[in-house]
Amino acid sequence: MNLVPISALEDARLDVYRMVRDRDMAGRANAFMVEGLVALEAMIDHGRYHPSSVLVADRRLEGVRSVLERLPDTVPVYVVPYDVMVQVVGFKIHRGLLATGQRAAPLDAAALLSQLPKDEPATVLVLEGLTDADNVGASFRNAAAFGAAAVLMDKSCCDPLYRKAIRVSVGHALGLPFARHGTTVQTLEALKAANFTPVALALSPTAKPLHDFKPPKPARVALIVGTEGSGLTPQTLQACPQHLIIPMAERVDSLNVATSAAIALHHLWTQTHLS
Repeated sequence: MNLVPISALEDARLDVYRMVRDRDMAGRANAFMVEGLVALEAMIDHGRYHPSSVLVADRRLEGVRSVLERLPDTVPVYVVPYDVMVQVVGFKIHRGLLATGQRAAPLDAAALLSQLPKDEPATVLVLEGLTDADNVGASFRNAAAFGAAAVLMDKSCCDPLYRKAIRVSVGHALGLPFARHGTTVQTLEALKAANFTPVALALSPTAKPLHDFKPPKPARVALIVGTEGSGLTPQTLQACPQHLIIPMAERVDSLNVATSAAIALHHLWTQTHLS
């Protein structure tokens, strides 16, 4: 473990961690940041991304030492007094731990789908227009829980490697393959070429109850969900002939998008694994 004690607020090695919230909004070029021990463990366990450095408050060091010992010696672990960490990051960071990582080369939907096993059962979650980090993070967590092979997003979706999205996903955004590119209609074309059956969750007149949907054999299904409020675009609905709806009490017409996705993913998972 490569511990590097730092006490000076102005130390240039801390620059990547300065004003974290502001840099979340502005982006970090090819880098991203994770917050907390759970997210760091997920980065290590999944192995798709590798920490470049870690920043930990001195009072948290002993509590996270067992995880930090799993890092290669090439990864510096900057240990700073808690008050210095607060001044560097720009807010009271209760978890007392941050780490930076480097993104992999971005993929489009077709390239990602080409990496999945062909003609085998698989579920893919497709997100359209989800700009809220909580919803994106929760969607990744749900997708991982119910065995989705990947998450595909249009370019308007929130970055799943945004710090808050990673935290809400409980680190699954670091493990589940994803592509964030183009439009959902373009993604649907790639899905059909890869032998996936697209189904949309939508409040449309032609929508059928979710519980009546039986996946084809082999069960290669792409579940498409849209942003709360406006839902899926007309272009997406037109390109996706099968629409499903989750039956619910009369006075409620919809659920949070991540909750809806979880219910539908669970249905697909049970149809594939328990039937």
